[in-house]
Formats: sequence, C-alpha cells, structure tokens
Amino acid sequence: MKRTLVRCAFAELGDTIKTGQPVCIIEAMKIMNEIEADCDGKVLQILCENGQAVEFGQPLFIVE
Repeated sequence: MKRTLVRCAFAELGDTIKTGQPVCIIEAMKIMNEIEADCDGKVLQILCENGQAVEFGQPLFIVE
C-alpha cells in the first residue's frame, strides 16, 4: 500500500532529534499518522520530499 508523506517539516536538516520526537506526518488511507524518531541524533539527510509516495519500511531520514 502506498502512503504519502504529507509534511516533513518537523525535522529539518541539521536538527538534533530525540527518541519519540515527531519528525513527519504520513497519510495512509485518509488517516494522518505522526511519525516519531526511533533514535537520538542529528539529521544528516532527508531522503524524501513533501507529497512524495513512500512505502512501509522506507528510510525517511539519515541520522548520525
């Protein structure tokens, strides 16, 4: 099932994030799902863009 990345602006390039912090919103079947960070670190790269279709398990960020 395809999902759409709605907003990737909670975590910007270079931000320091903590486990459990919201990093983006993904829409699936008309339901908005807030995605939380699963680790602490610094966002080194954002691998998708707003409005882009993403798959389950697809990496969205690279975190140091």
